[in-house]
Amino acid sequence: MIADSQRVVVSDTDADDGYDGVVYDLDGTLVHLAVDWRAVERDLTDLLATVDVDATGFGAWEYLDAAVDAGIGAEAEALISEYERAGAERAERLPHADELRDGTRPTAVCSLNCERACRIALSKEDLAERVRAVVGRDSVPTRKPDPAPLLRAVDALNLDPVDVVFVGDSERDAETARRAGTGFRYV
Repeated sequence: MIADSQRVVVSDTDADDGYDGVVYDLDGTLVHLAVDWRAVERDLTDLLATVDVDATGFGAWEYLDAAVDAGIGAEAEALISEYERAGAERAERLPHADELRDGTRPTAVCSLNCERACRIALSKEDLAERVRAVVGRDSVPTRKPDPAPLLRAVDALNLDPVDVVFVGDSERDAETARRAGTGFRYV
């Protein structure tokens, strides 16, 4: 499948061959974070209610956007991050983590999870030393599908975007790769 002159690969076997570096999404790709997202949404709903924001019908990231708009973004970020860090302590390694091999290929992580949770999960699963950079939701001012987080990860590898494949598990990840000019592979 080719889109906008960019390589998009949809197989699960060494599809990153031909690229000089790899950036992975974290949750759902390398590990599964044990986060109770329903509890997060309940707590965010309660937090937003303190500033008279009705969160009925909100999607995952609309909570954080609404909190930022209401002036309580730091509180919402802290709440989400706390759940993510706890979930990272109980993370389960996924099969694609084995792709990190010996760490000789430049590799980074770009995630919607907070950077600390990413680092906890990577350390727990003995993957941290195989990853040269971690860019979380709180590492840059924007989040996926904005290309800035992925471009920060690519830059940390000292590579050009066209020489990197982003491996993820969502349409948001695919859109991020398209906007950043990297290849993309679904897992």
